[in-house]
Amino acid sequence: MGTPKTFTGGCHCGRVRYEVTTDLAYVLDCNCSICAKKGHVLAFVPSTQFKLLSGAEALVDYQFNKHVVHHLFCGTCGISSFGSGKKPDGTPMNSINVRCLDDVDLGSLEIHHYDGKSK
Repeated sequence: MGTPKTFTGGCHCGRVRYEVTTDLAYVLDCNCSICAKKGHVLAFVPSTQFKLLSGAEALVDYQFNKHVVHHLFCGTCGISSFGSGKKPDGTPMNSINVRCLDDVDLGSLEIHHYDGKSK
């Protein structure tokens, strides 16, 4: 895509809504245990480019392994539309489930495959 754009997105029931600014230039399909089971297609952005608009009270946090990433999901509908964590250098970041963005055609994106299962 190239040029950053502000997208809106959220969960299935609509309680969790957010906006994120990204160019969707690097989108990945990871085969780690959680991404594979959830069917995530992810983009990563600095937390400064993410704004939760509604639904903070509906979010449930799930952590596993090293307890570094917050795998957040809506407690009402169960959809995981974004997560949060830190880059290796400590910079706060958000993972965005591109499938949960409004009006994004996955077929128009170049999706990179990441072997998280082996990491």
